[in-house]
This record gives sequence, structure tokens and C-alpha cells, in this order.
Amino acid sequence: MTEVAFHFNAPDRLAYVCRLLRKAVASGAKLVVTGSPDELQHLDRALWTFSPVDFLPHCFLDSESYVVAASPVILSTTTVAVPHRQVLINLGQFVPDGFERFERVIEVVGLDDEDRQSARSRWKQYADLGYAITRHDLALKALN
Repeated sequence: MTEVAFHFNAPDRLAYVCRLLRKAVASGAKLVVTGSPDELQHLDRALWTFSPVDFLPHCFLDSESYVVAASPVILSTTTVAVPHRQVLINLGQFVPDGFERFERVIEVVGLDDEDRQSARSRWKQYADLGYAITRHDLALKALN
């Protein structure tokens, strides 16, 4: 069964996702990031600029097929026809269709009320489907 984790209280969601992707790619993981087209464009720019010494190979799902096949990080508004099924990071407001095909789903939740409210709705939906959910409070982690 798919592992579902919520990472709450990210002060800067995109910066947090960049660090999360860097760590995951370094460990050999292959990931898909879903979200709105605008959010994915912002993430694309952030991935090019978040670190002067790191490069994270990534592309959009509609890139050339050989680029998609070689990229450990795929940015997509959908999970349909994505080549990776290891980790799904959701930046969207809804539970992504097809999430159950992935080994892990990570929901990244920021500090604003709208983001937190939609996260509560997604949490309830996963729970109603019978998924056990792991909670990571980034505010508490920062205090340690």
C-alpha cells in the first residue's frame, strides 16, 4: 500500500521541495511532482536557482521522451503516463488521481490558511480510503 506523509509548516514550500528533491535524488530516488501549471513553473525556476553548487536534473512531462526517460524528477499536472512510480510529491490542492500507483506520496503544506485547509481535506480523503498517514511537523523539527 502507498505510504502517505504530510510535511506541515513549510515556511517556503518551494525551497523546502527543492531541498527534499536534492536529498531524494542523491539517494537514487525517481520522483514526480504534481501541482498547478503556475506552481510547477515556479518550482522549475527555483530548481535552477536554489543552490549555486547543485543541479537537479528535471523536466516537464511534455519534454522530449528521451529527456523524460533520463530525468529523475518529472514535473507534471497529472500522474497519467509518468515514467516514475517511486515518489509523488503533491503541491496541488487535491489528492492526485492515480496516487495509489506510487510507493510514496508526500504532501507539502505551507503556513497559509488556505493551504492548511486544503491539506486537511486531503488528509481526510486519504484516511477515508484507509491509508495510514505519517505527519512531519517542520516547525518542531526546526526547534530541535
